[in-house]
Amino acid sequence: MSKTSRQRGFTLIEIAIVLVIIGLLLGGVLKGQELITSARVRNLISQQDGIKAAYYGFQDRYRALPGDYAGAASNLGGGGTITAGNGNGQIDDASTVESILAWDHLTRAGFLNGSYAYATTMTDTSTPKNPYGRHIQIVYDANYGTGTPAARHNLKTGNQVPVEIMAEVDRKTDDGNPYTGSFMFSTWASGGTALTASTCATAAVVGPPAVPAAWNITAGTTDCGGATLL
Repeated sequence: MSKTSRQRGFTLIEIAIVLVIIGLLLGGVLKGQELITSARVRNLISQQDGIKAAYYGFQDRYRALPGDYAGAASNLGGGGTITAGNGNGQIDDASTVESILAWDHLTRAGFLNGSYAYATTMTDTSTPKNPYGRHIQIVYDANYGTGTPAARHNLKTGNQVPVEIMAEVDRKTDDGNPYTGSFMFSTWASGGTALTASTCATAAVVGPPAVPAAWNITAGTTDCGGATLL
């Protein structure tokens, strides 16, 4: 005599439990990704804020700009050869590469941790890096925003920053627009080809309807950079 086998399917309760578990797992993954992104945003903002505080602190103490300081040899310690800037009130690279020398001045004065020895090129011993492994820059130039802005001192984040991180940094510290305010998109890239604007930010559309400029999160690029005006 043969026994008839019966197949038993899942009950509605079992299916519901499985769906709840899947939902919890997906929610945990998304929340974890959100926490990682938030931590990266805070890290980048913290680095920028620390450097800005050092820049203004140096300016207040010495009545000069780091890298441009003509009295560096006489008034900064730390031993070894001390290179001075030209004292023209701009962190430029006309003769001495003052945008690199600035880090040496800031660390010798005790406004930044570490020690950066002046060199004519960006290296790991002459220039700090952003959290994504690319060098950053303090300089007097017009490489930020769009069009032909007036040259002014600014702090570059360095490149290789994901566009969604740039967008969140802009929202938290400025106006969220890559081409206005005190934090803007910059094509500057350390040791590489200039960034492509369209992959990081979209231009404003006059309209109608008018559409403001925005960080191009849809593109998903991992190589963007910005500049904080000083």
